[in-house]
This record gives sequence, structure tokens and C-alpha cells, in this order.
Amino acid sequence: MTKVDRDLVEQARSAASRARADYSGFAVGAAALASDGRVFIGANIELSVYGLSMCAERVALFKAYTEGAEDIVVLAVAGSTLRPISPCGACRQVIWELAPNARILLANQDGSEVAKHTPADLLPNGFFLDTDRIQD
Repeated sequence: MTKVDRDLVEQARSAASRARADYSGFAVGAAALASDGRVFIGANIELSVYGLSMCAERVALFKAYTEGAEDIVVLAVAGSTLRPISPCGACRQVIWELAPNARILLANQDGSEVAKHTPADLLPNGFFLDTDRIQD
């Protein structure tokens, strides 16, 4: 791993400490590096109406996009797991659409194990409305 990758994993691990995981106890953090050098962090936020909760990956990517950073080059995710964390299906789709060319780093809780992926590894044949809809 590069120094940049290690730093992003550490930022994701740090972000996980700010998660609100009152129900599951499953803290996740994410750090998204934009091509301009800015880093956007996110943590999962759980609510009593579970469907309204938000995953760390989506928080970080949505923050990046709302701040004008549309070219994410690396996304690091760390969670309270023994092995490298695995994003949920919704996050895989968001990563596939918003960070299609990013290096994805998935870490375990202490950062001792990091798996490297591409968005296509995480979501083969992902859905994209502009290319998947039937044209008249």
C-alpha cells in the first residue's frame, strides 16, 4: 500500500469512531480522496427507523459530490470487523456510479488487513439507467 492509501485507511478508521451505531454496534468509517487532493470522511449513522439510516460510504461520497468533488480516486472503508469490511449492496451501487474509476480499500477494525478492489469487482454488471434502459 502507498502512504496515501495507509493515510486514507487511518482516516476511515478514525471516522468509524464517530459513527452512531446505537442499535447494531457496527461502526463504519469511510474516507474518499478526490483528484484535487481533498478528503471527505463519513461515518454510518443509525436511527430508530432503521431504513432512514445511512452508511459511511454513502455519507463520504455524497459529501464529496455536494462539495463539487466528482472525481473520486480512492475510497477507503473500515469497520468493526475481524476481516476486511464488505460494503452493503446499496453502497456497492453508489460506489459503482459515483466513483467508477476509484481504488477501493476495505479494511478491518485495526487496519491490519486491507483488501483492494475496483467498483466492478464489488458490483459486476452494475445498473446504470442511461445505458440500461431501452431506447424508443
